[in-house]
Amino acid sequence: MAVITLTKENFKQTIESNNFVIVDFWAPWCEPCVAFAPTFEAAAAKNPDIVFGMVNTEADPEISEYFEVAQIPGILVIRDQAGIHTQVGEIGATALEEIIKWARARDMSVVREHYAVEAKKQQLAV
Repeated sequence: MAVITLTKENFKQTIESNNFVIVDFWAPWCEPCVAFAPTFEAAAAKNPDIVFGMVNTEADPEISEYFEVAQIPGILVIRDQAGIHTQVGEIGATALEEIIKWARARDMSVVREHYAVEAKKQQLAV
C-alpha cells in the first residue's frame, strides 16, 4: 500500500476507518525526516494491511500540536483508534520492523472493552 498524506481534512476519518495506522510526523526542512521517508515507504509496501500516513508538521501544525509532537522525525502507532507507541528521532528499517511486530502482537482487548463500556454509557444517556 502506498503512503498517504494525512491532513486536518482526512486525519480523523483515516484513524476511525482503519484499525492499524502508523503516522510519520515530518517536515521538508528536516534532513533526518527526508532520509527516513524511503524506509517508511518500504515498510508500507511490506505491510499492506497497515495504513501508513505522513503528516507534514509545517502544512498541518494542528495535528502535531494535538499530539504534542515537539520533535521530528516522530512516529505514532495507532491501533483501534488508540495511540499505543511513539518513537522520536531517527530509526532504521530494523527498528521500524520491530515496532510493527510489537504493535501487531499487542493485546488490544482492554481498549476494545473500554470502547464497549463507553458506548453503553452513551446508549443509556440517550
